[in-house]
Amino acid sequence: MKIRKARSRVRTTISCVIALICAIGVVYSGVRIISWKIDSDKTIAQTEEINQAASVDEVEDEEDVEIIAEDEPKEPDTPYWNYIKMKLIDVDFTELRKINSDVGGWVQVKGTNINYPFAKASNNEFYLTHTFNKSYNTAGWVFSDYRNHVDGTDKNLILYAHGRMDGTLFGTLRNILTSGWLNDQNNFVVRTSNDHENALWQIFSAYKIPVTNDYIQTLFSSESEFEKFANMLKDRSAHNFNTTVSGSDQILTLSTCYSKTERVVLHAKLIKRMMKE
Repeated sequence: MKIRKARSRVRTTISCVIALICAIGVVYSGVRIISWKIDSDKTIAQTEEINQAASVDEVEDEEDVEIIAEDEPKEPDTPYWNYIKMKLIDVDFTELRKINSDVGGWVQVKGTNINYPFAKASNNEFYLTHTFNKSYNTAGWVFSDYRNHVDGTDKNLILYAHGRMDGTLFGTLRNILTSGWLNDQNNFVVRTSNDHENALWQIFSAYKIPVTNDYIQTLFSSESEFEKFANMLKDRSAHNFNTTVSGSDQILTLSTCYSKTERVVLHAKLIKRMMKE
């Protein structure tokens, strides 16, 4: 009898411990969900503030526009020549700089929700946990690699942001892996604007990959080294964009998390730019 009672007390104790652990788990999950929602709402509010402070305007090409076409096929039906006709975007950063002096430029990706200013810090950690106005937010913000100059001279300009499930920041970058996005060739361009230039980029590679640092190189000793690097990225693409890449090109890289162990990455080459006064 005593043994049965002892066993009963043990079972009761174990059941209570399990119930307590489950309750703690439920509370923890609830707190995480609420915290995620609060940060999401702050991100949306920050985006609305930004859109009121600055406008993204399409502009006509001027006489000094630079067309980069060194290795492009001359056939008129080559998509490149249609992309060249697309308008650039222009952003005045005066008001945005009042919100954040770290603003480095603006990026817009067709077929996604990506239409944001990006910041530049002295490291690649700060904007993982801070929003555009520098307040703490686990959603973070869009930012360039701290090694970039963001002045039109970078061989590989790299932009990062969290891939938020609500579609904010780089949450819709994963669209580039879907047939709906890939079936529309008009999506295959990225537009940027900064204090120095407005630029148009043609996508040449898009893929999902286990976490690696081999695509975020910024310095190259020669054009041949860069061309080898760029062709590695091109060969990695999950889709053939029929785009050439040479050692003289400049490229733009967008990177975000697909999961804890994978990244979604986009690469585009510069095809048109117009310098700002």
